[in-house]
Amino acid sequence: MKIDEIKEMPAVELQAKGRELREELFQLNMQNSQGLLEKPHRIRDLRRDIAKVETLLSQKRNEAAAA
Repeated sequence: MKIDEIKEMPAVELQAKGRELREELFQLNMQNSQGLLEKPHRIRDLRRDIAKVETLLSQKRNEAAAA
């Protein structure tokens, strides 16, 4: 996921996207524990995407609090 795509989203969409990514990460971790995971690099990518979303959410909250 590109950072430019995420920056354009409003806070509500970012929260929904974060929940969606966390759910997908949970599913991948379950598959990994069962030995069924085909693309283990996807876990790393999801963790990075979650970090991007959470960082932008934090920035938007700080901007809103400062205003």
